[in-house]
Amino acid sequence: MSSLKIGSLELRSPVVLAPMAGITNVAFRTLCRELETARAGSTSGLYVCEMVTARALVERQPATLHMTTFGPTESPRSLQLYTVDPDTTYAAAKMIVDENMADHIDMNFGCPVPKVTSKGGGAALPYKRTLFGRIVAAAVKATEGTDIPVTVKFRVGIDDEHHTHLDAGRIAAGEGAAAVALHARTAAQRYSGTADWGEIARLKEHVTDVPVLGNGDIFAAEDAVRMMAETGCDGVVVGRGCLGRPWLFAELSAALNGTPEPTPPTLGEVATIIRRHAELLADHHGEGKGLRELRKHVAWYLRGFPAGSDMRVAMAMVSTLDELDGLLVQLPTDVPFPKDAEGPRGRQGSPGKVSLPEGWLDDPEDCLVPAGADLMHSGG
Repeated sequence: MSSLKIGSLELRSPVVLAPMAGITNVAFRTLCRELETARAGSTSGLYVCEMVTARALVERQPATLHMTTFGPTESPRSLQLYTVDPDTTYAAAKMIVDENMADHIDMNFGCPVPKVTSKGGGAALPYKRTLFGRIVAAAVKATEGTDIPVTVKFRVGIDDEHHTHLDAGRIAAGEGAAAVALHARTAAQRYSGTADWGEIARLKEHVTDVPVLGNGDIFAAEDAVRMMAETGCDGVVVGRGCLGRPWLFAELSAALNGTPEPTPPTLGEVATIIRRHAELLADHHGEGKGLRELRKHVAWYLRGFPAGSDMRVAMAMVSTLDELDGLLVQLPTDVPFPKDAEGPRGRQGSPGKVSLPEGWLDDPEDCLVPAGADLMHSGG
Protein backbone atom coordinates (compact mmCIF):
# COMPACT_ATOMS: atom_id res chain seq x y z
CA MET A 1 0.00 0.00 0.00
CA SER A 2 1.22 3.49 -0.88
CA SER A 3 0.47 5.86 1.99
CA LEU A 4 1.47 9.30 3.23
CA LYS A 5 2.04 10.70 6.72
CA ILE A 6 1.82 14.47 7.19
CA GLY A 7 2.33 15.25 10.83
CA SER A 8 -0.58 13.64 12.65
CA LEU A 9 -2.43 12.83 9.42
CA GLU A 10 -2.24 9.24 8.22
CA LEU A 11 -3.43 9.06 4.59
CA ARG A 12 -4.03 5.70 2.92
CA SER A 13 -2.96 7.10 -0.46
CA PRO A 14 -0.46 9.87 -1.21
CA VAL A 15 -2.90 11.97 -3.24
CA VAL A 16 -3.89 15.56 -2.47
CA LEU A 17 -6.56 17.60 -4.23
CA ALA A 18 -5.04 21.01 -4.98
CA PRO A 19 -7.06 24.05 -3.93
CA MET A 20 -8.62 25.76 -6.95
CA ALA A 21 -10.55 29.02 -6.68
CA GLY A 22 -14.24 28.55 -7.43
CA ILE A 23 -13.78 24.79 -7.83
CA THR A 24 -12.78 22.94 -4.67
CA ASN A 25 -15.68 24.02 -2.50
CA VAL A 26 -17.50 21.58 -0.22
CA ALA A 27 -19.69 20.41 -3.12
CA PHE A 28 -16.80 19.36 -5.34
CA ARG A 29 -14.82 17.81 -2.48
CA THR A 30 -17.86 15.83 -1.37
CA LEU A 31 -18.40 14.58 -4.90
CA CYS A 32 -14.75 13.52 -5.25
CA ARG A 33 -14.86 11.68 -1.92
CA GLU A 34 -18.14 9.96 -2.75
CA LEU A 35 -16.85 8.78 -6.10
CA GLU A 36 -13.59 7.51 -4.63
CA THR A 37 -15.54 5.51 -2.06
CA ALA A 38 -17.98 4.16 -4.65
CA ARG A 39 -15.35 3.27 -7.24
CA ALA A 40 -12.30 2.38 -5.15
CA GLY A 41 -13.81 1.28 -1.84
CA SER A 42 -12.60 4.07 0.44
CA THR A 43 -11.67 7.71 0.78
CA SER A 44 -7.94 7.68 1.13
CA GLY A 45 -6.33 11.04 0.28
CA LEU A 46 -6.50 14.68 1.30
CA TYR A 47 -9.04 17.07 -0.20
CA VAL A 48 -8.15 20.74 0.31
CA CYS A 49 -10.74 23.52 0.26
CA GLU A 50 -10.50 26.71 -1.78
CA MET A 51 -7.74 29.09 -0.79
CA VAL A 52 -8.88 31.76 1.66
CA THR A 53 -7.11 34.98 2.57
CA ALA A 54 -5.85 35.03 6.15
CA ARG A 55 -6.81 38.66 6.64
CA ALA A 56 -10.35 38.07 5.35
CA LEU A 57 -10.69 35.08 7.67
CA VAL A 58 -9.57 37.06 10.72
CA GLU A 59 -11.94 39.86 9.76
CA ARG A 60 -14.72 37.26 9.47
CA GLN A 61 -15.82 38.31 6.03
CA PRO A 62 -19.02 36.31 5.34
CA ALA A 63 -17.98 35.13 1.87
CA THR A 64 -14.69 33.82 3.25
CA LEU A 65 -16.34 32.04 6.16
CA HIS A 66 -18.76 30.43 3.69
CA MET A 67 -15.77 29.11 1.74
CA THR A 68 -14.51 27.29 4.84
CA THR A 69 -17.60 25.05 4.94
CA PHE A 70 -16.84 21.35 5.35
CA GLY A 71 -19.14 18.36 4.96
CA PRO A 72 -20.54 16.71 8.11
CA THR A 73 -18.41 13.58 7.59
CA GLU A 74 -15.42 15.23 5.92
CA SER A 75 -12.17 14.16 7.54
CA PRO A 76 -9.52 15.36 7.58
CA ARG A 77 -10.69 18.92 7.02
CA SER A 78 -8.01 20.76 5.07
CA LEU A 79 -7.90 24.55 4.70
CA GLN A 80 -5.45 26.58 2.61
CA LEU A 81 -4.40 30.10 3.59
CA TYR A 82 -3.05 32.88 1.41
CA THR A 83 -1.03 35.28 3.54
CA VAL A 84 1.84 37.80 3.46
CA ASP A 85 2.02 38.95 7.08
CA PRO A 86 3.36 36.90 10.03
CA ASP A 87 1.01 38.61 12.51
CA THR A 88 -2.09 38.01 10.39
CA THR A 89 -0.92 34.46 9.73
CA TYR A 90 -0.66 33.76 13.45
CA ALA A 91 -4.10 35.26 14.11
CA ALA A 92 -5.72 33.23 11.32
CA ALA A 93 -4.06 29.96 12.33
CA LYS A 94 -4.93 30.57 15.99
CA MET A 95 -8.54 31.20 14.97
CA ILE A 96 -8.57 27.91 13.08
CA VAL A 97 -7.22 26.13 16.17
CA ASP A 98 -9.44 27.83 18.75
CA GLU A 99 -12.64 27.41 16.74
CA ASN A 100 -11.86 23.90 15.50
CA MET A 101 -12.21 24.99 11.88
CA ALA A 102 -9.86 22.47 10.26
CA ASP A 103 -7.53 19.54 10.87
CA HIS A 104 -4.78 20.72 8.50
CA ILE A 105 -3.48 24.10 7.35
CA ASP A 106 -1.78 24.48 3.98
CA MET A 107 -0.13 27.75 2.99
CA ASN A 108 -0.12 29.05 -0.57
CA PHE A 109 3.02 30.65 -1.98
CA GLY A 110 2.42 29.54 -5.54
CA CYS A 111 -0.19 31.84 -7.04
CA PRO A 112 1.20 33.41 -10.26
CA VAL A 113 -1.70 35.80 -10.94
CA PRO A 114 -0.34 39.30 -11.76
CA LYS A 115 -2.66 41.07 -9.30
CA VAL A 116 -1.11 38.91 -6.56
CA THR A 117 2.58 38.94 -7.51
CA SER A 118 2.52 42.65 -8.33
CA LYS A 119 1.84 43.26 -4.63
CA GLY A 120 4.52 40.83 -3.46
CA GLY A 121 2.23 37.92 -2.67
CA GLY A 122 1.89 34.37 -3.95
CA ALA A 123 4.82 33.04 -5.97
CA ALA A 124 6.74 36.31 -5.47
CA LEU A 125 6.98 36.03 -1.70
CA PRO A 126 9.45 33.11 -1.21
CA TYR A 127 12.13 35.33 -2.79
CA LYS A 128 12.03 37.26 0.51
CA ARG A 129 13.55 34.43 2.52
CA THR A 130 13.39 36.01 5.97
CA LEU A 131 9.78 37.12 5.60
CA PHE A 132 8.80 33.73 4.17
CA GLY A 133 10.37 31.97 7.16
CA ARG A 134 8.62 34.23 9.65
CA ILE A 135 5.24 33.58 8.03
CA VAL A 136 5.69 29.80 8.18
CA ALA A 137 6.96 30.03 11.75
CA ALA A 138 3.91 32.07 12.78
CA ALA A 139 1.50 29.41 11.53
CA VAL A 140 3.48 26.64 13.21
CA LYS A 141 3.59 28.56 16.49
CA ALA A 142 -0.18 29.06 16.42
CA THR A 143 -0.72 25.31 16.09
CA GLU A 144 1.76 24.25 18.78
CA GLY A 145 0.32 21.64 21.12
CA THR A 146 -2.29 20.53 18.60
CA ASP A 147 -2.54 17.75 16.02
CA ILE A 148 -2.95 20.30 13.20
CA PRO A 149 0.00 20.08 10.78
CA VAL A 150 1.09 23.06 8.69
CA THR A 151 2.25 22.44 5.12
CA VAL A 152 3.58 24.83 2.48
CA LYS A 153 3.10 24.91 -1.30
CA PHE A 154 5.27 26.97 -3.66
CA ARG A 155 6.61 27.12 -7.22
CA VAL A 156 10.09 26.65 -8.65
CA GLY A 157 10.55 30.40 -8.48
CA ILE A 158 9.71 33.70 -10.07
CA ASP A 159 11.36 32.92 -13.41
CA ASP A 160 14.34 30.97 -14.75
CA GLU A 161 16.75 33.54 -13.32
CA HIS A 162 15.21 33.52 -9.84
CA HIS A 163 14.60 30.01 -8.53
CA THR A 164 13.46 29.93 -4.91
CA HIS A 165 12.18 26.39 -4.29
CA LEU A 166 15.27 24.88 -2.69
CA ASP A 167 15.57 27.71 -0.16
CA ALA A 168 11.80 27.67 0.40
CA GLY A 169 11.79 23.94 1.11
CA ARG A 170 14.73 24.17 3.50
CA ILE A 171 13.29 27.17 5.33
CA ALA A 172 9.76 25.75 5.59
CA ALA A 173 11.02 22.44 6.99
CA GLY A 174 13.33 24.27 9.36
CA GLU A 175 10.47 26.38 10.71
CA GLY A 176 8.35 23.31 11.44
CA ALA A 177 6.28 22.66 8.31
CA ALA A 178 5.14 19.03 8.22
CA ALA A 179 5.44 18.75 4.41
CA VAL A 180 6.19 20.85 1.36
CA ALA A 181 4.65 20.74 -2.11
CA LEU A 182 6.19 22.00 -5.34
CA HIS A 183 4.31 23.06 -8.45
CA ALA A 184 7.09 22.40 -10.91
CA ARG A 185 6.67 25.60 -12.91
CA THR A 186 7.91 29.13 -12.36
CA ALA A 187 5.50 32.02 -11.89
CA ALA A 188 6.55 33.24 -15.35
CA GLN A 189 5.27 29.99 -16.86
CA ARG A 190 1.92 30.35 -15.10
CA TYR A 191 0.14 27.18 -16.31
CA SER A 192 1.74 26.97 -19.75
CA GLY A 193 4.27 24.55 -21.16
CA THR A 194 5.42 21.47 -19.29
CA ALA A 195 6.08 21.08 -15.59
CA ASP A 196 9.76 20.34 -14.87
CA TRP A 197 9.56 17.24 -12.72
CA GLY A 198 13.35 17.29 -12.44
CA GLU A 199 12.98 20.20 -10.01
CA ILE A 200 10.74 18.03 -7.82
CA ALA A 201 13.55 15.46 -7.71
CA ARG A 202 16.03 18.22 -6.79
CA LEU A 203 13.79 19.41 -3.97
CA LYS A 204 13.36 15.84 -2.70
CA GLU A 205 17.16 15.47 -2.57
CA HIS A 206 17.46 18.83 -0.82
CA VAL A 207 14.67 18.37 1.76
CA THR A 208 15.02 15.05 3.53
CA ASP A 209 13.27 15.47 6.89
CA VAL A 210 9.67 16.08 5.77
CA PRO A 211 7.58 14.68 2.89
CA VAL A 212 7.95 16.37 -0.49
CA LEU A 213 4.89 16.40 -2.74
CA GLY A 214 4.92 16.99 -6.49
CA ASN A 215 2.41 18.99 -8.52
CA GLY A 216 2.11 19.66 -12.23
CA ASP A 217 0.82 17.79 -15.28
CA ILE A 218 -0.93 14.90 -13.55
CA PHE A 219 -3.85 14.23 -15.87
CA ALA A 220 -4.15 10.46 -15.44
CA ALA A 221 -3.32 7.80 -12.87
CA GLU A 222 -0.23 6.70 -14.78
CA ASP A 223 1.11 10.27 -14.58
CA ALA A 224 1.07 10.09 -10.78
CA VAL A 225 2.79 6.71 -10.76
CA ARG A 226 5.43 8.02 -13.15
CA MET A 227 6.03 11.24 -11.18
CA MET A 228 6.63 9.34 -7.97
CA ALA A 229 8.92 6.86 -9.71
CA GLU A 230 10.94 9.51 -11.55
CA THR A 231 11.27 12.07 -8.76
CA GLY A 232 11.13 10.02 -5.57
CA CYS A 233 8.48 12.39 -4.21
CA ASP A 234 6.33 11.19 -1.34
CA GLY A 235 2.98 12.17 -2.81
CA VAL A 236 1.21 14.00 -5.60
CA VAL A 237 -0.97 17.11 -5.70
CA VAL A 238 -3.63 17.08 -8.42
CA GLY A 239 -5.34 20.21 -9.72
CA ARG A 240 -6.52 20.77 -13.29
CA GLY A 241 -6.48 17.06 -14.11
CA CYS A 242 -9.66 16.46 -12.11
CA LEU A 243 -11.72 19.20 -13.77
CA GLY A 244 -14.78 17.43 -15.14
CA ARG A 245 -13.33 14.18 -13.81
CA PRO A 246 -14.01 14.05 -10.06
CA TRP A 247 -13.70 10.26 -10.28
CA LEU A 248 -9.96 10.64 -11.04
CA PHE A 249 -9.11 10.18 -7.36
CA ALA A 250 -10.53 6.66 -7.41
CA GLU A 251 -8.25 5.86 -10.34
CA LEU A 252 -5.26 7.45 -8.59
CA SER A 253 -5.90 5.56 -5.37
CA ALA A 254 -6.16 2.25 -7.22
CA ALA A 255 -3.05 2.84 -9.35
CA LEU A 256 -0.88 3.92 -6.43
CA ASN A 257 -2.05 1.04 -4.26
CA GLY A 258 -1.67 -1.65 -6.91
CA THR A 259 -5.34 -2.53 -7.32
CA PRO A 260 -7.31 -2.65 -10.59
CA GLU A 261 -8.35 0.78 -11.80
CA PRO A 262 -12.11 1.31 -12.09
CA THR A 263 -13.54 1.60 -15.59
CA PRO A 264 -14.07 5.23 -16.65
CA PRO A 265 -17.76 6.25 -16.63
CA THR A 266 -20.10 6.14 -19.59
CA LEU A 267 -21.96 9.25 -20.64
CA GLY A 268 -24.98 8.05 -18.69
CA GLU A 269 -22.86 7.74 -15.55
CA VAL A 270 -21.35 11.17 -16.19
CA ALA A 271 -24.89 12.58 -16.41
CA THR A 272 -25.61 11.11 -12.96
CA ILE A 273 -22.41 12.67 -11.63
CA ILE A 274 -23.33 16.07 -13.12
CA ARG A 275 -26.74 15.84 -11.41
CA ARG A 276 -25.15 15.01 -8.07
CA HIS A 277 -22.69 17.88 -8.45
CA ALA A 278 -25.57 20.25 -9.15
CA GLU A 279 -27.45 19.03 -6.10
CA LEU A 280 -24.43 19.55 -3.86
CA LEU A 281 -23.81 23.03 -5.28
CA ALA A 282 -27.46 23.93 -4.71
CA ASP A 283 -27.19 22.76 -1.10
CA HIS A 284 -24.09 24.90 -0.58
CA HIS A 285 -24.99 28.07 -2.50
CA GLY A 286 -28.74 27.88 -3.05
CA GLU A 287 -30.23 26.63 -6.30
CA GLY A 288 -29.77 29.79 -8.35
CA LYS A 289 -26.12 30.41 -7.57
CA GLY A 290 -25.36 26.72 -7.39
CA LEU A 291 -26.56 26.09 -10.95
CA ARG A 292 -24.64 29.13 -12.18
CA GLU A 293 -21.55 27.63 -10.59
CA LEU A 294 -22.22 24.34 -12.35
CA ARG A 295 -22.09 25.96 -15.79
CA LYS A 296 -18.31 26.26 -15.88
CA HIS A 297 -17.98 22.53 -15.18
CA VAL A 298 -20.21 21.44 -18.07
CA ALA A 299 -17.62 21.77 -20.84
CA TRP A 300 -15.14 19.75 -18.80
CA TYR A 301 -17.69 17.02 -18.08
CA LEU A 302 -18.78 16.71 -21.71
CA ARG A 303 -15.33 16.96 -23.28
CA GLY A 304 -14.98 14.38 -26.05
CA PHE A 305 -18.55 13.09 -25.75
CA PRO A 306 -21.00 13.38 -28.69
CA ALA A 307 -23.29 15.81 -26.88
CA GLY A 308 -23.87 18.32 -29.73
CA SER A 309 -23.42 22.08 -29.70
CA ASP A 310 -27.07 22.84 -28.87
CA MET A 311 -26.94 20.61 -25.80
CA ARG A 312 -23.65 22.14 -24.65
CA VAL A 313 -25.00 25.67 -25.04
CA ALA A 314 -28.22 24.79 -23.20
CA MET A 315 -26.36 23.16 -20.32
CA ALA A 316 -24.02 26.15 -20.09
CA MET A 317 -27.09 28.33 -19.47
CA VAL A 318 -28.96 26.05 -17.06
CA SER A 319 -30.51 27.79 -14.05
CA THR A 320 -32.63 25.21 -12.17
CA LEU A 321 -32.36 21.55 -11.21
CA ASP A 322 -35.55 20.76 -13.13
CA GLU A 323 -34.13 22.39 -16.25
CA LEU A 324 -30.93 20.38 -15.82
CA ASP A 325 -32.91 17.16 -15.44
CA GLY A 326 -34.75 17.86 -18.68
CA LEU A 327 -31.43 18.17 -20.51
CA LEU A 328 -29.62 15.23 -18.93
CA VAL A 329 -32.32 12.73 -19.94
CA GLN A 330 -31.63 13.62 -23.56
CA LEU A 331 -28.06 12.34 -23.40
CA PRO A 332 -27.38 8.79 -24.68
CA THR A 333 -26.45 6.62 -21.72
CA ASP A 334 -24.20 3.93 -23.16
CA VAL A 335 -21.46 6.03 -24.81
CA PRO A 336 -18.10 4.94 -23.36
CA PHE A 337 -15.62 7.44 -21.98
CA PRO A 338 -13.80 8.88 -25.03
CA LYS A 339 -10.05 8.96 -25.57
CA ASP A 340 -10.48 12.58 -26.66
CA ALA A 341 -11.39 13.46 -23.07
CA GLU A 342 -7.98 12.50 -21.75
CA GLY A 343 -4.96 14.75 -21.41
CA PRO A 344 -4.49 18.37 -20.25
CA ARG A 345 -7.51 20.44 -19.32
CA GLY A 346 -8.27 23.69 -17.58
CA ARG A 347 -6.41 26.96 -17.91
CA GLN A 348 -3.06 26.99 -19.66
CA GLY A 349 -2.48 30.43 -21.14
CA SER A 350 0.94 31.63 -22.12
CA PRO A 351 4.10 32.53 -20.20
CA GLY A 352 4.90 36.15 -19.44
CA LYS A 353 7.01 38.53 -17.41
CA VAL A 354 6.08 38.40 -13.73
CA SER A 355 4.66 41.60 -12.27
CA LEU A 356 6.54 42.51 -9.09
CA PRO A 357 6.63 45.53 -6.76
CA GLU A 358 9.31 48.05 -7.63
CA GLY A 359 12.66 46.99 -6.19
CA TRP A 360 11.33 43.57 -5.11
CA LEU A 361 14.44 41.74 -6.27
CA ASP A 362 16.91 44.13 -4.61
CA ASP A 363 17.19 42.42 -1.22
CA PRO A 364 16.02 38.85 -0.57
CA GLU A 365 16.51 39.31 3.19
CA ASP A 366 14.15 42.29 3.40
CA CYS A 367 11.35 41.29 5.78
CA LEU A 368 9.03 44.25 5.29
CA VAL A 369 5.46 43.05 4.79
CA PRO A 370 4.35 44.02 1.27
CA ALA A 371 1.69 46.73 1.36
CA GLY A 372 -1.79 45.83 0.15
CA ALA A 373 -0.92 42.27 -0.82
CA ASP A 374 -3.58 40.74 1.41
CA LEU A 375 -6.50 42.89 0.29
CA MET A 376 -7.66 40.80 -2.65
CA HIS A 377 -10.65 38.53 -2.42
CA SER A 378 -10.22 35.00 -1.13
CA GLY A 379 -9.48 32.52 -3.88
CA GLY A 380 -6.58 34.40 -5.46
